Amino acid sequence: MSVKTETQTEVQLVRGTFTPSEAYDLMLGLIDEKINFHKLQRLRWCEGYFKADTSYADTRIAELEEEKQKVRQYIREARESGQLVRISGRVELTLDTEN
Repeated sequence: MSVKTETQTEVQLVRGTFTPSEAYDLMLGLIDEKINFHKLQRLRWCEGYFKADTSYADTRIAELEEEKQKVRQYIREARESGQLVRISGRVELTLDTEN
């Protein structure tokens, strides 16, 4: 019987309380970076083969654009009510043993 050892680590990417403007800049900056990552990935896939399947990147970009709208609305509400925004963002890294 073999025991599978899962190797993972977590990174606390964002933690703190921010003004609505700071939260807006921070969150949209993170989302925009991820959108740009997928756009570059899509471009690399298409280099030399314009019929490459970019559906995954296209879907993620659309999802992230929707997330930006949610953030904008949430920050707008925080600004209107005069409240600060607490952000906690943790990223989990796990080795993929499937490949």
